[in-house]
Order: sequence, then C-alpha cells, then structure tokens
Amino acid sequence: MTKLKNDTLIRALLRQPTAYTPVWLMRQAGRYLPEYNQTRARAGSFLALCKNPDLATEVTLQPLARYPLDAAIVFSDILTIPDAMGLGLHFLEGEGPRFERPLREEWEIRNLQVPDPAEHLSYVLDTVRQARRALDGAVPLIGFSGSPFTLACYMIEGGGSSDFRAVKTLLYRRPELLHHILDVNCRAVTAYLNAQIEAGAQAVMLFDTWGGILGTAEFHEFSLRYLQRVVNGLTRERRGERIPNILFTKGGGGWLEEIAASGCDALGLDWTVDIGLARQRVGGRVALQGNLDPAVLLAGPDAIRAGVRSVLSAYGKGDGHVFNLGHGISQYTPPENVSVLVETVRDSSPAYH
Repeated sequence: MTKLKNDTLIRALLRQPTAYTPVWLMRQAGRYLPEYNQTRARAGSFLALCKNPDLATEVTLQPLARYPLDAAIVFSDILTIPDAMGLGLHFLEGEGPRFERPLREEWEIRNLQVPDPAEHLSYVLDTVRQARRALDGAVPLIGFSGSPFTLACYMIEGGGSSDFRAVKTLLYRRPELLHHILDVNCRAVTAYLNAQIEAGAQAVMLFDTWGGILGTAEFHEFSLRYLQRVVNGLTRERRGERIPNILFTKGGGGWLEEIAASGCDALGLDWTVDIGLARQRVGGRVALQGNLDPAVLLAGPDAIRAGVRSVLSAYGKGDGHVFNLGHGISQYTPPENVSVLVETVRDSSPAYH
C-alpha cells in the first residue's frame, strides 16, 4: 500500500521527533457534522451505517475533507464484538445502545464464544480496507476496540448504566464468572484489533471507557490485567512498519503509572488530568494523548484558543504528544469551532518542538 505522506501521528506515538503536535479528535466523524447526519439518514440507522462499508468509509473521510487532521479513525462502534457474539445490539433514539439478550444466567456466560473477525466482523474489516485505499497514504488510519471490561459492562447491564449495579454485583458475588467474560472478551478484542491491523489499520486504540468506575484493586484485577493481555497479544509490526497502540481509561488518572507500564505505546488522558503532571509521572515511558475538555468547543474561538494553548503549555517542550480531546466531541459542537482548534494546534505547537 501507499507510503504515508504525513506520518506525524505515528512518529509522535512512538516518541520520535516531529515538527509540530499532531491532532485528531475522538468521535471526529459524528453528529456535529451536517454531512455525517445526511449520510446517516441515507443509511437508515446508526447500526446500518456501521455495517455498510461504503457509507462507513464515506463518514470516516468526512472530517478530513473539512479539517487538516493528522489521522482518520475508522467509523464503527465499540459494541461490534458483543453484537457478533449474538447479544442482539440495537440503538434506541436518544437512549443509546441496548442488547436484546444481556448476560443474566451462568449458562449464557459459559456459552460465550470468541467471534471470528473475518466471518462475523467482515464489514468492519472491509471499511478499514476501503478507507485505507481512499486515504491513499494522506494520513494514518486508526483502528479501535472497546476494552474487555468496558464491553463486559454493556454485555451485563444490557446498555449504559448510571450505577453499574449488575456488573458490580457479579464482580463481588461471582468474580469467577466476570473473569470468564473478560477472558473471552480479551481474546476477542486481540483477534479483532489484529484483524484490523492486517486489513490496513496503522495504529490501534483501546477504549476503556468504564475502567474508572472501579476501585483501585478492582481496576487492576478486572480491567488492567486484561488490557495488558491485549497489548501483549497485538501485532506490533506489519510490512516493516511499527503499529503503535493507545490505551485510554476514562477516569484512570489515579493509575497512570500502572497503565503506562502495561507495554502500551501511548496513554490517552481525560480532561481531569494535568497533562504536565502526567508527563512527569510516566517519566517518558509512553507518549501522551489529550486532553482538552470537549465542552471548551461549545464556548467560542477565544476560549478554544486559550484551552489549546493551555494544554500545549502544560505538556511543554518535546515530542511524544498527540493533541486530542479528553473524551469524544459533543454532538452540539459548531463545526467551525473545530477549525479553530485544529488551526490553533498547527499555529502554536511548532514552538514546542
């Protein structure tokens, strides 16, 4: 495939010198873009959009037509794996994801199988291949997955949750059953990410969205342990090119040192963490990604410029920083405000390199 014309993201993730700080945004292809909403309407539903490689490729590329971003991220959803396991994923308007058959009985848990990505998730791999061809080496393509624990939260709760009552009850009452789910998920996530790499993803990211709901001991036992297993099982090089990986635990600011020691290449930070202090804590072992509060994008150009410069200043001089938000972009973000963010990163970051 075509050699990368802009490899700034890959170099930053590997803590190599760059001329400026690369920028991409979590959920950069999403509801804040009118063109995305038009494509989603053509698809008929969010899930239909995810499962149509032509349309999923179209929305993967939409943000890059608007903004000079340094990466594309494949358009998909973190819940593709449990859907492939037969739990019956669907989306209710205004309520988010739901599973028709959440894990409630021991026999259901014992019967869980690792899906074959080539058979059950081929639509995602087709999107990766198509998007990679369409990018023609302009910028890298990022693949992703939910973490084993985050997937388990949805699989057990049946959807999102305010208190994660079912997950935590299982964790404390029958930890061996939760470990069984996590083991299956771990093998599924590793196979899925490696299949995305084989299809052409040039970096991969693990979204541990709900790791932060756990206590310290529980995080280490039920989330970090499985993140480490996934990282250890990932393809690290393909066709002579390093494939960096990023771990992002929302609410994981208390465990940065331990997450950095997992073997990952980069650590995603939410907006509650001071990126300068995080850099001191991890001691240059990993690159850092983040971490502007997404809400700043609702406040207008002056606040955005100040917020971007504050993050860049807090990280300080040197390489190994990928600019991003501390979580996904809000659907209420005016698209022109993203232009301000990207332009400010491009204008202000060279002074730090």
